[in-house]
Amino acid sequence: MTVLVVPEYLRQFAEPSGYVDFARFGPVSARVAEVLARTAGRLHREGWEVLEGLDAQTEAAARTAGEVLGCAPHEIAFVSSTSHGMFAAAHALGAAGPAGGTVLMSRSDFPGALYPWLRAEGNGGLAVRQLDGPLTADIVRAALDERVHAVSVCAVDAATGIRAPLAAIKEAIGPHRVLVVDAIQALGAVEFAADAADVLVAGGQKWLRAGWGAAVLMVRDRVAGRLAPGLGGWSGVVDPIEAPGHPCPARPGAVAHTVTNPDGPAVAALGEALALVRDVGVGRINALIGEALDELLGAARAVGAETLGGERTGGEMPGVSGIARVRLPGADPAAVHRTLAEAGLSATLRGGWIRLSPHASTGPAAAGLLGDALRSARTRLTA
Repeated sequence: MTVLVVPEYLRQFAEPSGYVDFARFGPVSARVAEVLARTAGRLHREGWEVLEGLDAQTEAAARTAGEVLGCAPHEIAFVSSTSHGMFAAAHALGAAGPAGGTVLMSRSDFPGALYPWLRAEGNGGLAVRQLDGPLTADIVRAALDERVHAVSVCAVDAATGIRAPLAAIKEAIGPHRVLVVDAIQALGAVEFAADAADVLVAGGQKWLRAGWGAAVLMVRDRVAGRLAPGLGGWSGVVDPIEAPGHPCPARPGAVAHTVTNPDGPAVAALGEALALVRDVGVGRINALIGEALDELLGAARAVGAETLGGERTGGEMPGVSGIARVRLPGADPAAVHRTLAEAGLSATLRGGWIRLSPHASTGPAAAGLLGDALRSARTRLTA
């Protein structure tokens, strides 16, 4: 492993100075772009022998993901997206769960984390019990009964940036229940208690800055026996080609829950992105995100905007999520959002608030753009 210094890390990125929308999509690093270009070149020039290289890159990516998440490489598989991984988890637990079993989750979670459970419930899986969120250990503990088989939670809430107390929730539910974590808004940007997650899913297109097409699916050995291969396809079984009959036994490890082989170039890009996070350290990345968020929120407050989020937390994992919100009192949020876009600021309008989600590479120019744009919007839209 090569330890990267921060200036070397920051030279990897080249997004526009007003881009503060990493909770939606993270422009990729130079290293990821190089891997994608190199892999595309091999796909252009070579025949089937390119598959060996892609398999080797997938194995390397699993090792790197294991280093980042603190698990063994065989506990890692790669699927096409966070939603794909959550569907796999929901159907795996539904197929193996007890009759009448339930899963607890927040009704305010991002729809991508909710629908896999609803669809699995409709197919005879665990019954979904939605709680008022964000989830805390106390809220979960109060809802526990003998029917609760699993808890599903987003490590960081996509709208508010609130961080889930994963270790406390896992302690509350105990080792005999399964904690499923959607970590797409955390992995690569926030230090979180990954060891508390029994099953974890995270795509690469946001804070990891790996682009689309691949997501990490982690299934820890400690719960593997409590999951069935609900969506497992031919790639997840032993010797599917030469088998005398089907179904074949499931392969050991997380790969049992894959539908087919992963997108090799996308997995190679994800592996490179994970290596970049590992090499510089997520703590350093988070500190830079916190500085950028402080500057943005300070500029917003200086012109009279309301702000929510951005607070640093202690507890099980100190730090800050990369998500906060602003709005201008007396102004139409959609009009303010358009003003920001015209000024070169990329952000997301959601629920009457403008979501800001900077990365480590966000420079002070973004705060200047935000302050000027909000000042202009206040003059034009609140008169």
